[in-house]
Amino acid sequence: MTRSLAFVAVAACALAGCAATQPANDAAVCAAYSSESSRVEVIADGTVTRLLGTQEGRLSPHEGFLVRLATGCALVVRVEANTDFTGPVPLALGQRVVVKGEYEYYPLGGVIHWTHHDPRGRHEGGYIESGGRLYF
Repeated sequence: MTRSLAFVAVAACALAGCAATQPANDAAVCAAYSSESSRVEVIADGTVTRLLGTQEGRLSPHEGFLVRLATGCALVVRVEANTDFTGPVPLALGQRVVVKGEYEYYPLGGVIHWTHHDPRGRHEGGYIESGGRLYF
């Protein structure tokens, strides 16, 4: 019976659009950048410094923005959100965001993508937390 109730609670949460967030770890992003590592699951906390708009991607549109990490190396990373999953994420310059996704290195700071769930279940799901709302 307890497992059934737990399943119902998780399913209700998923349908309501909520998800468990985890503590940010900007040091992991800084370490991935310093070691030029890619395919690293990270959770970054920072401030939006630039809005890049929505661009057509290879398979679907992606909304991009730049985030300066709150702690650690003060790195600025690009974030790409697949709007087919997250919908548009309303952001403003100077707004605080937490982003969970996969970090890919490139010399200008890197990019965090996979900031959404994977409907095929082959990749760890990510999210963007902004303005008290979770986009995944």
